[in-house]
Amino acid sequence: MSWSWTLYRYLARQFLLGVGMIYGAFLLLAFSIDVVNIIDRTSGRGVASGVIVGMALLQLPDLGQKLLPFAVLLGGVYCFVRLSRSQELVATRAAGVSAWDFLLPPLTVAVALGLFVMLGVTPVSSRMLNQFSALEAKYIKGQASQLSVSANGLWLRQGDENAQSVIHALTVADQGVHLDDVIVFLYGQHDHIVGRIDAKSAQLTPGAWLLNNAWVSGVDGRVEHHDQYESKTTLTPAQIQESFAPPDTLSFWTLPHFINAAENAGFSAVRYRLYFYSLLTLPVLLAAMVFMAASFSLKLARAGGIGRVVLISALSGFGVYFFTDLTRALGQSAILPPWLAATAPAAAAILIGMTLVFHQEDG
Repeated sequence: MSWSWTLYRYLARQFLLGVGMIYGAFLLLAFSIDVVNIIDRTSGRGVASGVIVGMALLQLPDLGQKLLPFAVLLGGVYCFVRLSRSQELVATRAAGVSAWDFLLPPLTVAVALGLFVMLGVTPVSSRMLNQFSALEAKYIKGQASQLSVSANGLWLRQGDENAQSVIHALTVADQGVHLDDVIVFLYGQHDHIVGRIDAKSAQLTPGAWLLNNAWVSGVDGRVEHHDQYESKTTLTPAQIQESFAPPDTLSFWTLPHFINAAENAGFSAVRYRLYFYSLLTLPVLLAAMVFMAASFSLKLARAGGIGRVVLISALSGFGVYFFTDLTRALGQSAILPPWLAATAPAAAAILIGMTLVFHQEDG
């Protein structure tokens, strides 16, 4: 069986080379488009070109993660078409190697890539995307609000360059609109504390937090009690929800803890569960891309029409992408369970790809 291992290593190397070439081209194109987009968004703000390039580089691993299934699909098509046109595929099949044996090395490489991205790349890409978000908030959006959830409750920062406040609440209800056991730390310029408010509860109203049973203290140390006290804010319920870190700024290893903390704090964690399950199914999705690439290219390439092969492959990739967006929307709206919404695209793609390969191999 030594020849088999030699053949498998060769096929795996050729598949990895094809995916690498397509993936490199995708990354270069994505980086160029992202730089132009950031330049457009920062026009007139006096942002240095080095900062713009740095922001694009920080976002590149996350973009690359999204582009990987397309790279595996088109890279597989490139590999299989090249092997077919050079007659290597014909010689391999003549030696008695079935399509399933032929696809074993590419499938192994695809699954290994999925596991590597899931376990090793997401911790790096999430940290880099966090840095990008901070620079985006500073140079583009000018946002100062920030929300974080921990096992000890919720922390929310709001304000602008002149005044800020940090809100802590032990429990949350109504998706962040109602807070219980609230402490508000008031800050002036240069982060100098100017006061503190302790309240039994807080309700977000248009333009203000309405604090109930509040004890207000200032810089002089005097404490005043108010049955109800208004603290001005520019936050809205939608902004509180949007203040959550996007799912892709969290690594695979921290997602389970964050989901539990968010749900314990009273927030919905559906989109984080969707992202977590989509990471778990990434190796399966990449394997599905290999099956689809083989089903489109192994037979069609022998009959010519390379442009048609590429077109069909690209359309199928966009079809999977559209179906993924559709199931994600259904999952976020609670029409589908999160696990089903995240796994359905990968399961459907791999079943379709295997069916096409079965049809070509066994008639």
